[in-house]
Amino acid sequence: MTTTATTPLVRARTAVAVVFTVNGFMVASWMSRLPLVRDELGLTPGRLGLLLLALSLGSLTGLPVAGRLAERFGARAVVTAGVVAVAVAQVCGALAVEHATALAVAPALVVFGFGVGTWDVAMNLHGARVEHDLGRTIMPRFHAAFSLGTVLGAGAGAAAAAADLALWVHLGLVAAPAVVVVVWVVRAFLPGEEASEDDDAPAAGSAWLEPRTLLVGLMVLALALTEGTANDWLTVALVDGYDLPDWAGALGFGLFVTAMTAGRVVGTSVLDRYGRVAVLWSTMTLAGVGVLLTVLAGNVVVAMVGVALWGLGASLGFPVGMSAAADDPRRAAARVSVVSTIGYTAFLAGPPLIGFVADHVGTLDALLVVAVLLVPSALVVPAAREARRA
Repeated sequence: MTTTATTPLVRARTAVAVVFTVNGFMVASWMSRLPLVRDELGLTPGRLGLLLLALSLGSLTGLPVAGRLAERFGARAVVTAGVVAVAVAQVCGALAVEHATALAVAPALVVFGFGVGTWDVAMNLHGARVEHDLGRTIMPRFHAAFSLGTVLGAGAGAAAAAADLALWVHLGLVAAPAVVVVVWVVRAFLPGEEASEDDDAPAAGSAWLEPRTLLVGLMVLALALTEGTANDWLTVALVDGYDLPDWAGALGFGLFVTAMTAGRVVGTSVLDRYGRVAVLWSTMTLAGVGVLLTVLAGNVVVAMVGVALWGLGASLGFPVGMSAAADDPRRAAARVSVVSTIGYTAFLAGPPLIGFVADHVGTLDALLVVAVLLVPSALVVPAAREARRA
């Protein structure tokens, strides 16, 4: 009886982890080749930041509607549509880069961002549903799966760069298997919609008026910038700031996401033992120290230690924010959409902000913006304390 009851939940947990992994792999596959994109298109740091803005705009278009789409059609359908959109956009963007047409790359990145954004909310909603049904903290493990995907994607990107593999070939080899895997595994998602139709549940728009939800969103905003800046700029910053070859910059990014993966794997038990607030304050301190070492070390070995600390410190912000938003499953869809939308504003503002600063002080020094913004963001961390479920 127990085996029959738990088997669908176990399968759903595995399926969610796989979907997170593939998402991370596809995102990192693109990000790890940014030095090539910059060189092929002849972009300054500021112009590269503006190009990355197209991806963020796509994400912010999809995020506000993703929760509603998941409620209506289910996470399975939204994740499937997301992976198809990302795969197609990735290949089209790569072909545009090969032809050195930045204007053609931008629309592809908008579609890429829309697919990633809707996919992200849907998989987080279903992950929160699985976490609630299991009755214990597991969301960081799902985000660890995402980080594992980014490790694999960064490694593949480094290998592709070292082999001088054409971008469209590299990303084409990534896209097709990703679609097949995701379409296969989402069949194990739990049936039904992502939120119960409860008369007491508020309208989606009302989540934007809840102080706790907004504060959690602001926390995620700061920690998403901490993570997203590394995703967007770390490879380029290491190449430019320490005069490294492209493949070494990609490996530095791989170190960052490896450390982040480790933090998320260990984070579940640490969170259950010490609570969200204490753990987040500790990890934010690690992130700040890591950024300072990465930028100011003057030595590539010490800088890589900083990269690892930065990855550990950035590991738990986003998953804890998603768990906090979904503490009450009846309100999860609306609140996760709000927190995701606020958090992803970092991916909208981050690339042009860092790019603008980099034009004046250099890409490596521009990363110090992250350390500065971590200080005030620590003040809103108590909002993530676990709320009583209604």
